[in-house]
Amino acid sequence: MLPLRRHYPGAIPAAPASPRRSGALALSCALMLALSACSPGQDTEPAAGEEAAPAAVESEASAPETTEPAEPAETEADQDSQAQDTGAGDTGAEDTEPTPSPAETEAPDDESPETTPEAAPEAAPPASFSIPAIGAGSDLLHLGLRENDTLDVPPGDPGSPASWYTGSPAPGESGPAVLLGHVDDSLGQPGVFADLPALVEGDEITVDQEDGETATFVVTRAEQYGKNTFPTLEVYGNTNDPELRLITCDGYNEATGEYEDNYVVYATLAG
Repeated sequence: MLPLRRHYPGAIPAAPASPRRSGALALSCALMLALSACSPGQDTEPAAGEEAAPAAVESEASAPETTEPAEPAETEADQDSQAQDTGAGDTGAEDTEPTPSPAETEAPDDESPETTPEAAPEAAPPASFSIPAIGAGSDLLHLGLRENDTLDVPPGDPGSPASWYTGSPAPGESGPAVLLGHVDDSLGQPGVFADLPALVEGDEITVDQEDGETATFVVTRAEQYGKNTFPTLEVYGNTNDPELRLITCDGYNEATGEYEDNYVVYATLAG
């Protein structure tokens, strides 16, 4: 049985704000994340490649223009010669070949340009989640960022549900979908994510979507990170495949009454 740990409500630092429709968490903007209790932390040193790319200075106007030489005008002798070659002359247009139909002018299949594969359809927003191995589950709140660029967290009242961070992909889309939940509530009783450390590789997490579909994820690993050394890019960074992150607090310090770590469960889409 997990020891009861005092709840310390506070703002959760988020991944950089970005539209969800991109299918993944974009990491191009500055990491304006505040460290606080019960919250994902931030790398103390920026990861390589985080610097913004310089603005492009090239424009279409900078490309040099080329002037093609004018074609010489046809002489009457040239026109007569062409008329004799094509069989057209005094007989008129009825002797000329008919205009090809669109089908006749299409390029052969093997010469047609390659088409870009269609993007995977977007998944519906999540409605609830369930983790049978630890008996956890709840409806999912949809929460975004506060004005100070920290995540809006679920309430700390007893029985409070977990939340889906709306700046992350919907579970089932490419990229890391992020679910957040408290390890305990305001009365010190276990919260919705209290038993995350009991999960092992291969345990399943199901997410029911608002359209009635279900996405099933399989736990691959779990890590405990100090908030001052939280690997932001590793947790929130873009992924090619649909993945899931469950994040809560850990490392309760009785002397300070605060959580000094975060616990992150990594999972990938089954099948």
